[in-house]
Amino acid sequence: QCFACKSDSSGGSNSGESSKESSRCSTPVLDADRTDRLRDKMRRRIESGDRWFSLEFFPPRTAGGAVNLIARFDRMGSGGPLFIDITWHPAGDPGSDKETSSMMIASTAINYCGLESILHLTCCNQTKEKITAHLNKAKRLGLKNIMALRGDPIGADWEEEEGGFNYATDLVKHIRHEFDDYFDICVAGYPTGHPEAESYEEDLKHLKEKVDAGAHFIVTQLFFRAETFLKFVKDCRAIGITCPILPGIFPIQGYHSLRQLVKLSKLEVPEEIMQVIEPIKDNDDAIRNYGIHHAVEMCKVLLASGDVPGLHIYTLNREVATIEVLRQLGLWAEDPRRPLPWAVSAHPKRKVEDVRPIFWASRPKSYIYRTQDWDDFPNGRWGNSSSPAFGELTDYYLFYLKSKSPKEALLKMWGEELTREESVYEVFTNYITSQVNQSGHKVRCLPWNDDPLAPETNMLKEKLEKVNRRGVLTINSQPNINGKPSSDPIVGWGPPGGYVFQKAYLEFFTSSENVSALLKVLKKYEPRVNYHIVNVQGKNITNAHDMQPNAVTWGIFPGREIIQPTVVDPVSFMYWKDEAFALWIEQWGKLYEEESPSRMIIQYIHDNYFLVNLVDNDFPLNNCLWQVIDDMFELLDAPPEPLE
Repeated sequence: QCFACKSDSSGGSNSGESSKESSRCSTPVLDADRTDRLRDKMRRRIESGDRWFSLEFFPPRTAGGAVNLIARFDRMGSGGPLFIDITWHPAGDPGSDKETSSMMIASTAINYCGLESILHLTCCNQTKEKITAHLNKAKRLGLKNIMALRGDPIGADWEEEEGGFNYATDLVKHIRHEFDDYFDICVAGYPTGHPEAESYEEDLKHLKEKVDAGAHFIVTQLFFRAETFLKFVKDCRAIGITCPILPGIFPIQGYHSLRQLVKLSKLEVPEEIMQVIEPIKDNDDAIRNYGIHHAVEMCKVLLASGDVPGLHIYTLNREVATIEVLRQLGLWAEDPRRPLPWAVSAHPKRKVEDVRPIFWASRPKSYIYRTQDWDDFPNGRWGNSSSPAFGELTDYYLFYLKSKSPKEALLKMWGEELTREESVYEVFTNYITSQVNQSGHKVRCLPWNDDPLAPETNMLKEKLEKVNRRGVLTINSQPNINGKPSSDPIVGWGPPGGYVFQKAYLEFFTSSENVSALLKVLKKYEPRVNYHIVNVQGKNITNAHDMQPNAVTWGIFPGREIIQPTVVDPVSFMYWKDEAFALWIEQWGKLYEEESPSRMIIQYIHDNYFLVNLVDNDFPLNNCLWQVIDDMFELLDAPPEPLE
């Protein structure tokens, strides 16, 4: 169920100023949205007339559902929501560490998906001490926004909780008293009045009490007519409520979900809507198309009124209807600008972070997990290699680190049975080419890359296909770039008006025989090419002898210092090495029975291959790394010299 179903009997104002937070930031943060509080983001959007949307989700019931929901966050996050919110389900142990809890889902959204998140919190069946504990935990996890609700009663009627709160107003006051101005607080509004209120006018007074107690903005219950919401806003303004009021939009997606929602929220569906829906109630596609049309037409009226700065969509954890509504309204950002070349975290303590090693480019959630205990994050430059230690990655099955694909799908992609090392080469090659394998299945991911190839990597597709076929098993690469506009749809990042640069980079696993030839070849490419070669035991061969980081991505922007967000750091590479080798076993090898031929092949590669990274420092010239690999193969293919 969504917030639309959550009861909130009563009664927050713009209280205090933004908390003062100092940082030892040496470089201005590229994107103000990474540092501003949610209320400040809203204010800036309202002042500029830039409309926004936000999305509501509910926690899943199963571990598999949690994996799917996080994948949906990543997809729907690409459309540019200002924030998302996660509902609070008292029956689902919402404040626990379970992967299906409201707390963990909201924490994952902000920390690992980079989404500004609001956690719902209800008074229902909770003591004051328990609520305070939940808020302390939310703060510790990086959450800074709370939707304060009374909540639905567990039974038919509301029962007072001894030592607890009976109204949302009391909860807002408690948050303000215990946490001062740390949390931005949202409260619920009811465009037709709360079903338990004595009257519509009485309910408006309760809403004013919530705002005066310290809430910063209002999100409303769903409604079916634009004029219902616009009258509500007018009535709120008339009694002195001045904070932003966001309409809760519910695109009708099915007959039964509509009936259930209406039952829970105690709303009546207008007759003109029921007349359309009843004849098509068994046709889900027809109802969804009508729901999209109805939502779009209603939202057009709302946005044209001048009273609506943004829309809050009740998604029901579905994406098709929501995305279509937003696309038709022109609010869905098809090409959102990347503030940095990698996926950012929205945790407050990481707000100045703007440098990372390139190795985790395709595993940003793992990087965030392994650095979650750091007190400070690199800003402006990576610094010397005495960086804090990376945490161990031992639990590969945390729901936000797991592959989105189930075991059965992985076996179809990577092989029900492997017969030789070349079987593995074919998997890598099919991933690069997006072609089907011998079983007729596309390889859409690898243990090191859980998504299809990035557009940037597609620029190297032909070269990558050629080397993977011969056992240079690539897991990370980038082309050299010399001054492309920051607005470039493929390699661009950062604010407009800038230029971005990259050194060519290639990272791969390959056999010890190939490494022996590669080392001979690399001698003639020094110092142009930096290399780092290591095996699972830690045998370490590099020409980065001073162990200093090498910037491989940087940008120049108007009125700013140079930003260098991606580096090749020799010390970090040794931490990455452990993870990269372990993925062979944890995500691939363990798909097969122990001692099976398939398992033994993966184990052999894990035990005997080397992990290599190469950097071509001469970025204005043609990328020489492909020639390095060609020279290696030429040396391997050359006939042995005759004995004297």
